[in-house]
Amino acid sequence: MTGYLLRAALVYCLLAAAIGIGTTANAQTLALVGGKAYASPDAVPLDDAVIVTTNGVITAIGSRNEVQIPSDAKVIDCTGKTVVAGFWNSHVHFTQAVWKNAGSAPAAPLQEHMREMLTRWGFTTVWDVGSDPSDTLPLRRRINSGEVLGPDIHTAGSIFPRGGHPAYLPPEMQLPEAATPDEAAQMTRGYLRAGLDGIKLFTGSYKGEDKPVVNMDVAVAKAAVDIAHAQGKPVFAHPQNTAGVEAVIAAGVDVMAHTVARQPGYPPEQLARFKQQGIALTPTLSLFAKLPLPPEIVARIVDNIVGQLKSFSESGGTVLFGTDVGYIQLYDTTLEYELMHRALSERQILASLTTNPAQYFKAAKKGRVEKGFDADVVVLDGDPVADVKNLARVAYTIRAGKVIYQKL
Repeated sequence: MTGYLLRAALVYCLLAAAIGIGTTANAQTLALVGGKAYASPDAVPLDDAVIVTTNGVITAIGSRNEVQIPSDAKVIDCTGKTVVAGFWNSHVHFTQAVWKNAGSAPAAPLQEHMREMLTRWGFTTVWDVGSDPSDTLPLRRRINSGEVLGPDIHTAGSIFPRGGHPAYLPPEMQLPEAATPDEAAQMTRGYLRAGLDGIKLFTGSYKGEDKPVVNMDVAVAKAAVDIAHAQGKPVFAHPQNTAGVEAVIAAGVDVMAHTVARQPGYPPEQLARFKQQGIALTPTLSLFAKLPLPPEIVARIVDNIVGQLKSFSESGGTVLFGTDVGYIQLYDTTLEYELMHRALSERQILASLTTNPAQYFKAAKKGRVEKGFDADVVVLDGDPVADVKNLARVAYTIRAGKVIYQKL
């Protein structure tokens, strides 16, 4: 673990000036003309809209007869299309082979894979909740400098319970395991010193079907949470069973990174605590829908976790969109939208992509298509309120006023 953090710290020291950059280089003046625009998920759409972005900021939005298009603007014809705020994916991983040595690897394959994995699906901001910082931090620098087209990356450092090496990760992989509160606190401080934005705790670790789940002691989890919260950083958790969910609640974790297939629903006491403590949920339903199990078992699992999402939302919890992409290879987001739609409305799903994460992670200038907000927008080939699958029909992804994906 020490070497793991030292590598991250070295990268951070070398790149500290660039890591905090929040906008891509070379933003230009854009005018998105003629589409239907949703300022927010609950807003009445504006037809025949004109949206102007300058220097990475939305500088005007209104009907065509209200907004003058600047003479130097690049005009994008959005006739028949729909404009919404840029999407957040709050559960991704940069652990595939293509991301190794991202600081020195050729830009072209990085950008191509970023396109297939994220920008093709409208993501302008992502939370990486488990990767090697010595790869992810340089990747973020190259994106923010404009060298590689990609989303705004926030990244979290992982902590596992002692003996909690998951069955689905290579056994030779060295993982950061904490057996005591002091070890968890030390790891958390190291991650945050290295420039990471949050922490992910494996409050439950899957060891295989014939082995018991290894759960994280609440005192260990709380030590990490206390350090992170003292620095204003969020904590995610991967619960695997009821004990893992209870550890989330007792330790004061912010975000559950998955629904829990091994628990039959959320009981009323848990739902009340989720709401009271402001715990958010990233359901990752398609992850479970693609498990290599008999179809009837998968169907029962999906019914259970869809029910968890429904009860969580109806109790007032904040839902965040996330797919676990990078760990799974299902890049197309259509299935996730279809499964979420069994529990949520189209507008609620749009909120999970836009206003919910912007508010939850305190990104005050993101999540809405309004004057003065960051020019992070997505142009869709159809209205997502009419058909949720239109959320996956992306024509343009624009981050900080720069086109980072265009459908060919």
